[in-house]
Amino acid sequence: MEVRGHVELRTNFSNGTSSRTISIRYLVVNTISAYNMLLGRPSLNRLGVVASTRHMKMKLPSLEGGVIVIKSDQKAARKCYENILKNKRGINVVTIQAHGPDRTTRTEVSSERRPELDGEVWEKEIKGKKFKLGSSLGQEMEDQIVEVIARHLNAFAWTASDMPDINLDFLCHKLNMDEKVRPVI
Repeated sequence: MEVRGHVELRTNFSNGTSSRTISIRYLVVNTISAYNMLLGRPSLNRLGVVASTRHMKMKLPSLEGGVIVIKSDQKAARKCYENILKNKRGINVVTIQAHGPDRTTRTEVSSERRPELDGEVWEKEIKGKKFKLGSSLGQEMEDQIVEVIARHLNAFAWTASDMPDINLDFLCHKLNMDEKVRPVI
């Protein structure tokens, strides 16, 4: 993958009625991809985005105090997903590091194979909380992971009720259905 440089663009996030605009620094690369652009965590965090890949939408607070909901096109997303599965390319990791007293940056690109599950998945339970671990971890690693999870059990949000301070108007998703259509099982 060839890194071409950076570009800073004012990027608008809108649902048609409300919008937010922020300046985002994009890394420009020359590669074949199913995506036109990828937004990283720094930009999503600056916007206060709650993203749901399952529901293919993002919610972010508007400057007026409301919620901006940005929905994805399911057909386009399915096509992107199918293209990725066809190509089964490896993962390209781009690392940008600051070096030296003048804080010059160096961009490093490395390729890795896509991670694959090795072995079976075992379900574990600690105090009624269930989680899954790969069977190929080895007993010592498995014991260490179980110990860390047990020690920090209350740090994980296992259900929505474990997050009482999150505004449900911002977090909840609604199924968009045509009221004229009768549901069929």
